[in-house]
Amino acid sequence: MLTFKDVHAGYGATPILFGVSLEVRPGEAVALLGKNGMGKTTLMKTAIGFLKPSRGSIEFDGQELTRLAPHAIARLGVGLVPENRRIFPGLTVRENLDLGLSAARDRSGALRRRRFEEVFHHFPRLSERIDQPGKTLSGGEQQMLAIARVMMAGARIILMDEPTQGLAPAFIRLVRDMVGELKRLGVTVLLVEQNARVALSVCDRGYIMEKGTIVFAASSAELRESPVTREKLGV
Repeated sequence: MLTFKDVHAGYGATPILFGVSLEVRPGEAVALLGKNGMGKTTLMKTAIGFLKPSRGSIEFDGQELTRLAPHAIARLGVGLVPENRRIFPGLTVRENLDLGLSAARDRSGALRRRRFEEVFHHFPRLSERIDQPGKTLSGGEQQMLAIARVMMAGARIILMDEPTQGLAPAFIRLVRDMVGELKRLGVTVLLVEQNARVALSVCDRGYIMEKGTIVFAASSAELRESPVTREKLGV
């Protein structure tokens, strides 16, 4: 569904990614693991169109993404849950969710009602807080809102960038369960995480990134047992 082929990218004259190749197949959850500063977030920004690669290609469902603007990529069904969630703190839960719907091709009232019902079925806590400003939510609830926002857009694949960062253990388990629920719904997930144990407990496969390159790829079971994982991630 999502394929990176020999992707090189960076910021100005500073290269960050050096020939990254990986793929995410329909319906699976794939972990992208690595320590801070290894290029994981840069890869997410390149996938969603915030950065343009200097070389290589990125395809979603057979369509080249590298020449498209971020809003066009979102309308194809690629959703991003960014690092630090990036909800709109002064807007209510309802207003944040409505902004997510703006990325959908169909913005009819019927679709809006259906999407709200789906989101509240999976995240009933958001229904209880629908008129609260985003800034009044806990960190875990803000993460729910960030995921629900891309679900409102009808994302077919969700790129999640460090979703457990800064969360208490109870909310980390909740995020893990959210990823499992997305898989059950048939939504494909690319999960960027430093918390390898959490990521590998819910993902099917994983890649380890170091200094802008993929250095190891295997099933989650193999990654849990591999000495490479311990060497590169310290787990």
